[in-house]
Amino acid sequence: MKILYIGVLQNAQQPAVELCAERELSSYSRFTRGSISEFMTMFSKTVAERTKQGQRQDIQEQGKYFTFHVYARTQGIAGVIISDNEYPSLAAHQILSKVLDEFLTLNPNAGTATQPVSFPSLKTYISAYQDPHQVDSIMKIQKELDETKIVLHKTIESVLERGEKIDDLVNKSEGLSSQSKMFYTSAKKQNSW
Repeated sequence: MKILYIGVLQNAQQPAVELCAERELSSYSRFTRGSISEFMTMFSKTVAERTKQGQRQDIQEQGKYFTFHVYARTQGIAGVIISDNEYPSLAAHQILSKVLDEFLTLNPNAGTATQPVSFPSLKTYISAYQDPHQVDSIMKIQKELDETKIVLHKTIESVLERGEKIDDLVNKSEGLSSQSKMFYTSAKKQNSW
């Protein structure tokens, strides 16, 4: 699960303008990073232009490797996250809401901007939310429940193993008890002679 791109675009007028963006392309070779970055910018602009104001959508790229998560606000601003297909849509849209809220608080007139805008928080967002469990509290709770369930299963298994060992000891002691009775009887017979 990985976020590759987070961008804020002005989509009130066409063509859309990329106001600010951050990319995480460390998994690509240096020779392909430039092309992939251009691809992300071009597709983000296209997706932002085609998303109606107030609408959220997810678009899967034809190669089925990338998913574009888009949220177009009514202020003429759209947020775009490009992730791999494993990244949960709910978490991506929660990030977009946070990013756009913070961006619009700092830049209330960005819907008419035609030049890039400084927004250093994007660097924090793209690095902090690579793990979707950090975004979605429900996913975080589910992960904790899954971990607890694993611990409980291990505990139950160890208790059952101990129970089997105790049963073996009881059976051995019963066997030892019957052997000692036979020994006592045979010793008593020999002593009587």
